Amino acid sequence: MNVTERFLKYVTFATASDEDSTTFPSTSGQLVLADYLTEELRMIGVADAERDLNGYVYGHIPATPGFENEPVIGLIAHMDTSPDAPGENVNPKIVKYDGKNLPMIDDRYIGEDMIVSDGTTLLGADDKAGVAEIVSACERLINGEVKHGAVSICFTPDEEIGSGADRFDHKRFAADFAYTVDGGELGGIEYENFNAAAVRLNVYGLNTHPGSAKGKMRNAALYLNEFISMLPDAETPAHTEGREGFYHVSYVNGTESKAELHMIIRDHDREKFEGRKLFVSRLAAYLNDKYGDGTFSLQITDSYYNMREIIEKHMEIVERAKEAMLANGVEPVITAIRGGTDGARLSFEGLPCPDISTGGMNYHSIYEAIPVSALGKMTDIIVKIVEA
Repeated sequence: MNVTERFLKYVTFATASDEDSTTFPSTSGQLVLADYLTEELRMIGVADAERDLNGYVYGHIPATPGFENEPVIGLIAHMDTSPDAPGENVNPKIVKYDGKNLPMIDDRYIGEDMIVSDGTTLLGADDKAGVAEIVSACERLINGEVKHGAVSICFTPDEEIGSGADRFDHKRFAADFAYTVDGGELGGIEYENFNAAAVRLNVYGLNTHPGSAKGKMRNAALYLNEFISMLPDAETPAHTEGREGFYHVSYVNGTESKAELHMIIRDHDREKFEGRKLFVSRLAAYLNDKYGDGTFSLQITDSYYNMREIIEKHMEIVERAKEAMLANGVEPVITAIRGGTDGARLSFEGLPCPDISTGGMNYHSIYEAIPVSALGKMTDIIVKIVEA
């Protein structure tokens, strides 16, 4: 199979992750794809390809004889898709873009063959495009197309819910540095991301009959509304861009007796990030003083940090990716991720790991798309990155 055929096959696997699941990986469909990929890697010549008990797929390609002293380069992509849009029964199709027949596509893609879903589900380019590009590049390496050092491969589960690096086996992967192939449009190189934290807030009230509630009812839903109203109006995702941080309320539920909020905190600047967490803590403390200790129960959990502080010590990795893109006629574009990747966590665990593009766009949406040409071009770039 070529890279396009692989991608069209992979997106038919239902692999959306589930934040509320108690299993790892969070959904069984990821294991089905993991087993398929393990077998495919073996078929193309990755002899030690294996899926572990946690759903990670590992494999290694030995160095070309005489190049054993080259650095061991890792290639990583994630198998799960976002739960933000339907991910089952994906029906991909290839459409030539005429400037009007596809939504949310830039005019520079006019005349391109674009892979899209049928408009009822996401496509899965995030990150099955990365998986397809890595497998296709590995096949070319095994076929002897270029001289190279050793290559480590890993396909991870549950990246979309922030767990992709939770059970990553560094010893088994055994690379000097790596790239996550998980970015957006062609040419993107990302080594700066948000510092991120998850907030869980429970508010406890007291319910009684509203006809006789004066001086007695403690309405948790209204208390929670008060908390939300104290967050800065202009510091939400809808009002920020670039390196601007935000507070994002993603889930609210409640009654008079108990209310619940899920929120994420993001900022590229570590000091500002810590300040945002402190601000939320002070809000909860203030409202506890107002309504009684224990009314607001707050939990803040750090998710990942800005990998820039690690990657800046290893900029030769970024230069390697830039040179590979330029060699293939692609202009590199360095951008700051308004999100995060497995690479952020892995970088802080001793594996420098910037992110490179897949070629896709409109991720987490039913209008997700990727040009057919981008799949081939990224495969070429990956081969060039690992070339000795």
